[in-house]
Amino acid sequence: MTSSTTVHSPLRLYGRSGELAILEGLLARLWQGDGGALVVTAPPGLGRSALLREAAAAHRLRGPVLYATASPDERGPHALPRTPEALLARLRERGAARPLLVCADDAHAWDPASRTALALAARRLGAGSRVAVLIAADDVPAFAGLPALRLGPLDGDAAAALLDRLAGGGEGVPGGADGPGRRPPRLPGVTGGLDPVVRAELLREAAGNPRLLTGLIRRLTPDQLAGRTPLPCPLPGAEGVLAAHADRLDGLPGPTRALLLLAAAAQEHEPAGAGADALLLLRAGTRTGLPRDFLDGALFGSAATEGFLQRAGSRVHFSHPLFARAVLHDAPPARRRATHELLAALLAETGDRAAASAPARGHPASPGAPVRSGEGPVRPAHSGDRPALPGTPAEPSGDRDALPLAALVQLSCAAPGPDTVLAARLEAAATAPYPHGERSSALCRAAALTTGPPLRSARFAAAAEQATLAGDPDRARALLARTGTAGEQSASPGLAPYVHGLLALRTGPAADAHAALIAAAALLGPYDPRRGLDALLGAAEAAWVAGDAPGYLEAMGRIDPAPYDRAFASYRAGMCAVLAGRTEAGHALLRQCLDPVDAAPAALLRAGVAALVLGEVAAACRTGARALAAVRTEGPDALLPQALEHLAYAELRAGLHAGARAHALEGLHAARRTGQANSSVHLHAVLALAASVEGPAEACAAHCDAALAGAGPHGLAQPATLATWARARADLAAGRSEEAAARLGPLVRPGPRQGHFAARMLAVPCYVEAAVLAGRGAEEAGELHAAVAEFAGWTARTADPQAPAQLARCQALLAPAEEADARYAEALAHHDRAGGDFERARTQLLYGQWLRRRRRTREARTPLRDALVAFQRCSARAWAERAAGELRAAGEQGPSVRPATDGALSALTPQQQRIARCVAEGATNREVALRLSLSPRTVDHHLRNVFAALGIRSRTELARLLGPEGP
Repeated sequence: MTSSTTVHSPLRLYGRSGELAILEGLLARLWQGDGGALVVTAPPGLGRSALLREAAAAHRLRGPVLYATASPDERGPHALPRTPEALLARLRERGAARPLLVCADDAHAWDPASRTALALAARRLGAGSRVAVLIAADDVPAFAGLPALRLGPLDGDAAAALLDRLAGGGEGVPGGADGPGRRPPRLPGVTGGLDPVVRAELLREAAGNPRLLTGLIRRLTPDQLAGRTPLPCPLPGAEGVLAAHADRLDGLPGPTRALLLLAAAAQEHEPAGAGADALLLLRAGTRTGLPRDFLDGALFGSAATEGFLQRAGSRVHFSHPLFARAVLHDAPPARRRATHELLAALLAETGDRAAASAPARGHPASPGAPVRSGEGPVRPAHSGDRPALPGTPAEPSGDRDALPLAALVQLSCAAPGPDTVLAARLEAAATAPYPHGERSSALCRAAALTTGPPLRSARFAAAAEQATLAGDPDRARALLARTGTAGEQSASPGLAPYVHGLLALRTGPAADAHAALIAAAALLGPYDPRRGLDALLGAAEAAWVAGDAPGYLEAMGRIDPAPYDRAFASYRAGMCAVLAGRTEAGHALLRQCLDPVDAAPAALLRAGVAALVLGEVAAACRTGARALAAVRTEGPDALLPQALEHLAYAELRAGLHAGARAHALEGLHAARRTGQANSSVHLHAVLALAASVEGPAEACAAHCDAALAGAGPHGLAQPATLATWARARADLAAGRSEEAAARLGPLVRPGPRQGHFAARMLAVPCYVEAAVLAGRGAEEAGELHAAVAEFAGWTARTADPQAPAQLARCQALLAPAEEADARYAEALAHHDRAGGDFERARTQLLYGQWLRRRRRTREARTPLRDALVAFQRCSARAWAERAAGELRAAGEQGPSVRPATDGALSALTPQQQRIARCVAEGATNREVALRLSLSPRTVDHHLRNVFAALGIRSRTELARLLGPEGP
């Protein structure tokens, strides 16, 4: 143990603001004459030494720093005393004149006597001490009981900032160097910038460990960092961190080390993060002769495995992923191979037949097809399973039946080098109906055993495709980074661009996805028509969500329907006809798709879209429920957010807002779990629409903001339109008709700024209502009549049961007084036939408001009362409040409409109360008049009476009276 008082100036620390604040507090107390001790613990590479150097640099101007670390020369001239008493005396002597900071780095590596002396001395530093001891160490019993600060991995933002600094050629960031005064190396800049896929792979591989991230980027060439050449597999540069983790294994009991090796090896055939099967470990441990009581305690009981293993149900996980890699890295090659061969034999004995005989998740009987088209916001689904790559060696006869996929993966891990035959067997086995994550792992192993660059790249691309279907886009990008250039992908031209396009479709700009998938389809078509079809369907979906009708027609027009069933051909032709303006012919074709014989998820989703295009919302709900059940049963996992979105939207169209909200929330969680940012945007828009009915307004605003924040950068016109419509509908519920009209005007007017073509007509009734209530009826009469005329044409073509009632309501709003009564009666008659509480209640509310405005208050109470009850029945709270306010203004009093007022406010009439509250919110007389359908002169008259009744003289006093401090 040696000491030094020379500390180099530290560098910037990323992601450690909280930890630095704790150290600043320790130093502040030391400078006030009240020292203490703190132990900084963390696995290797997370930057505990960097924090010590930061603290030392901060203290150097105020007092001496004693920096001590492990050294081969334990008896050098600067060695610290090895007894607690002598060490404590030395520290107090050094801190007598000025506050002393002691930084004990890597204290877990000190000799036992020095470690014990340090721990006891730190404990005996009482209050008022002018010495602070800062210890950096692994978890060791010697320092138990001292205050501890545990470092976790860097979060995503901090790790990304560190990587950008390293790749940019700037100084590195401490955390990878473990000695005093050491600085990470300066790295050469990356010409052309760091490739996004390579960047994602480095961040995933480093898992928030700054030293590991530095080591990884140091070992890659500029061409590899820029994405011009494929990344090696495995990535080099992790050896130092893995060796440091493996050092913690030294001294563990033999049975514990054996079990850790079994657990690390057993994870190799599982999807990333799945852990190991506890029962498999029990069988393997028993076969190797480990005591049964030890295995039971470690795997199923409370016995500890030195903090390395954690159990969750029937799965066993390492406390940190790097420990598993360190265990395999530290094991002798012969023992590691023997472990993999043992696990392969055990997996072969059971046969893993349950997985092999289960239906394929994501293996539809018919090709995937676009399910977003027509006049409903739904999107394409894609099929998942693919045939083996062309040109690959055939699998030896009987091998596929002899060993399950997991056993083959374990054998591949035991292979000492490339193995062409085993790689071919893995690839062939991966075409069986196993879960997509397992198939991705198998194809990745097959690629690692392959020597030829073209076939190796093809297998990595196929593994990336399976990872995408498994809902693991980060893993997919990591595999794509190993596919190399286009020249190295000649064994599967177009496959890597296809997967890039699918990832962009779920997480990136729609325009990028469209371009990538169109290009991939041209490459895939001649030799892989199944993937070529999916590429075109994905391109059509990307064009659809972007509002690019010509792009959609171009992609769909490239599909040759001849090889596929009649339902798919009718669907394609019907969608194209509808989008091209041949609505009648398109609807006739789409009706042939409503009752699919094929029960695969993609076929059911197509049927649901066809139903929405036709306006058959009840059929869309039924088919959406069937599609969701099929996806839950068959997969793929990546399709679950879309299935839930389609069902939720169909339920919204049917007026089933509670069900839509529940399904959309589940879909949002699924989209986040599977890394599908664009699906999250669509689901936020659906949730905003549901909240615009049920409330609260804050929820609607939050979902709208989330949808618009994601839709803008990625060019997602469809969710942007839906979110804007939802915000405007919430404004209408709150009586803010002017704001609602301003939001909806650009969506429904013709021109470049109009909303998405699938949602424009759906928003027209809200726009007409908002414009009329805002007093724009006379100013924009021509524009409003044009919008209603276009809506009438759409109503004549759709089977949506609510459309005729909404059309009659719009006509009533624009009709002269002598015709409005008849139009409202017509709308209510249509509602009687169509059903649906919410839309009928909106018509009743507008009718009652129109009657009250013409002083027919007695007649107005009946439709307003019916509207209030209907809004309450469908949990439309904000709309119910608006209806109650109108009912109070019509002279109705009762428990359901009486406002919650106290004191002097209870003396006001209902109309005066409404005006008072609007004015207290900051509304002008004109705004109050528009909101309450009164004249500004009437508002002024009532407001004078309010001031007189309440004994106040200004709007400011009224706002104060009705604010948080008032009644």
